[in-house]
Amino acid sequence: MQITVLGAGDAFSSGGRRQSGYLVETEGTGFLLDCGSMTLQALKALGISAQRIDFVAISHLHGDHFAGLPFLFLEYVYEQPRTRPLLIVGPPGTEERVWMLYRAMYRELAARPLCFPLQFHELNPGQSATLCGVELFPFRVPHQEKDISFGYLTKANGKAVLYSGDCGWNEDLIRYSANTDLFICECCYFHRQTAFHLSYPQIAAQRARMGCKRLLLSHLGREVLERMPEVTIECAADGLVVEV
Repeated sequence: MQITVLGAGDAFSSGGRRQSGYLVETEGTGFLLDCGSMTLQALKALGISAQRIDFVAISHLHGDHFAGLPFLFLEYVYEQPRTRPLLIVGPPGTEERVWMLYRAMYRELAARPLCFPLQFHELNPGQSATLCGVELFPFRVPHQEKDISFGYLTKANGKAVLYSGDCGWNEDLIRYSANTDLFICECCYFHRQTAFHLSYPQIAAQRARMGCKRLLLSHLGREVLERMPEVTIECAADGLVVEV
C-alpha cells in the first residue's frame, strides 16, 4: 500500500501547505481520503493522473476536506474524460452538500448531465463498507456539534491505515490504532486545548498507548509549525510518499 500526502495543511493552509487530501493506492485500487480545495492542483504538481482515483472517502463536510470535488468533476469532464463511475463515500448529508457546492461553483455546468456516473454511498458510524476490495470502517469523532464527522480505518491487501479526520481527543484513536501499519493523525494546535481538534502535547502524552507501527502527524496548524523544533513525532509534508 502506498499513501501520497496531497495536502498536510489545515483550513488556513498554514505554512503554505495544501488542504487535506491523501491518495491511498493498493493493488488495483486508488482512493482519496478527503479532497480539500487544492487536491487537483496537488495531483498535477506531483504528476499523478486523476484517473487513478476509484472512489473518494470524505471524513466530514468542511470545505478544506471536500471542496476539491467540483474541480475533480471538471477534470473528468474536460481534461481527462471519464466514463467509469466515481463513487463518493461520506457521512449522512454528503450527496446533498456535494451537489449544493457544485451548483454554487459552476451553476450552468451542474445543470448538465455529467459524462460519467457519479454515485454516493452515505455511511453511518460503525457501518463498514467494502469498495473495490478496500474495507472502510467509519467511526464518529468529536469535531462538529450537530453534523457527523468520521475517522476511517481502512484495510486492504493485509495492510491497515487509520485516519483521524479532524477531531478532539477520543479513546477510539487508541482502540482503532491497534495493529495498524500507519496512523495519519491530525495535529492542529500546540498550546491551545479544544474539544474539537488535537494538540501536540495531547498526542505525545498518548503515543505509548497507540498500537500503530508508524504515526504521522498532519493537518498541521500554525502553532505546531512555529514550534517544530520541539516536535519529535514524524510530521507529514505535501508530496510525502509513505510505503506500508
